[in-house]
Amino acid sequence: MSFNIGLSGIRAAASDLNITGNNIANAGTVGFKLSRAEFSDVYAASVLGSGSNAQGSGVLMGDVSQMFTQGNINFTENSLDLAVNGNGFFVTSNNGALSYTRAGYFGTDRQGNIVNNFGERLQGFGVNGVTGQINQGIQTDLRVDTRSADPQQSTVIDSTLNLNSTNVRPAIWQQAYDGAYAGSIAGAVDPAAPTAAEVAAAQTAGLNAGRATFDPTNSATYNSSTSVNIYDSLGNPHVMTKYFVKNDANRWDMFVLVDGRDVQTGTLASDPAFDPTSTTRFDLQFNEAGDLTTPQPYTLSGWAPLDSTGQPTGAASPVNNLAINLRGTTQYASSFAVTSVVQDGFTTGELAGLEIDDTGLLVARYTNGQTRTQGQVVLATFANAQGLTPQGKTSWTQSFASGEPVVGAPTSGTLGTIQSGALESSNVDLSEQLINLIVAQRNYQANAKTIQTEDAVTQTIINLR
Repeated sequence: MSFNIGLSGIRAAASDLNITGNNIANAGTVGFKLSRAEFSDVYAASVLGSGSNAQGSGVLMGDVSQMFTQGNINFTENSLDLAVNGNGFFVTSNNGALSYTRAGYFGTDRQGNIVNNFGERLQGFGVNGVTGQINQGIQTDLRVDTRSADPQQSTVIDSTLNLNSTNVRPAIWQQAYDGAYAGSIAGAVDPAAPTAAEVAAAQTAGLNAGRATFDPTNSATYNSSTSVNIYDSLGNPHVMTKYFVKNDANRWDMFVLVDGRDVQTGTLASDPAFDPTSTTRFDLQFNEAGDLTTPQPYTLSGWAPLDSTGQPTGAASPVNNLAINLRGTTQYASSFAVTSVVQDGFTTGELAGLEIDDTGLLVARYTNGQTRTQGQVVLATFANAQGLTPQGKTSWTQSFASGEPVVGAPTSGTLGTIQSGALESSNVDLSEQLINLIVAQRNYQANAKTIQTEDAVTQTIINLR
């Protein structure tokens, strides 16, 4: 009997050495989870029991438990290297056969699919092609779309600025106004006592004369200006410039040119045929507190996008209902300043990079400054993770003991977060494993000694005469 007991001890110690050696061998394996040998004693028993003074019959391997504790997160320079911080496994597919892993070595294949280093495709939620929203619950192969981003025509320009209330009318404007006003009054029935209607007509004549002096190429004809890039339907950039001219207390004119051209006629400001009286103009009225009271937004219509030679770009033309919103603009006694400017158009863009946030959203960055969500990485958890079946390649498959996978977006429920540009190290503690190695070696030697002693006793009995 002692031979069998010693033999069972040797087998158990050998298994312990194998498991510990495997842990040590994979101490540097990304996503590896260590295993632990669990032993139980053995007693001879019958249907009626083993008795109160039963002697043990050795040891057997009870189980090999997998320890799914968190490994250290190490950062890399690859945005598609992924680590799970918390609960959950990445889901990968090999022609429909699903496996689960914590090893986040991912890249792309020639078709743009996100794959691990064994060619298995990373699973996630796709994107609705119409709404751009994540299709929650619909699991698919994640893929990086390398196509160029479509351009978007500008439809709204939001600007917030301050016009200097201490500014006065430009001198050339004032001269033209005074001349026209005086001439109009001189034509009154009684120039010394013009009627209210005649004064109003003279003021209108003066305003028109002052506005006729506007010249975008001469900064002396306006008080301030600011520009912003806008885009046509083909993504061609154009420069919209707004010129501000003070014409009275709390009142301003805003002239608008695109690419230095009259919006309505397409005439360049430097062309002798340029007519400031036909240039698109908007009135700005402020109250005594310096707030803009003119209803917003203004609407620019009739713009025909032209290239640098004055030819149509081929984009949608004319562009109507282009909103210019100056809500929040003020007129205070401080220098002219643009505090914010936002417009919603952009040109086409090439893929510049990928980012994956802690919720698993796969976001593509483009050279035009835009971003687009291309999918979302999913994670899976199990009621009994220790019941998963190891498949090698640092992956596991579902088993009856593990239960069904619960798949969802990272950070939802009990699922952990995704760390992009990082990998999870093995959770093996080398110091602990080396000590286990020594203990297993001692156990092996001790059980071998049991067999050696039993052999000596048996030999003594055989030698009896």
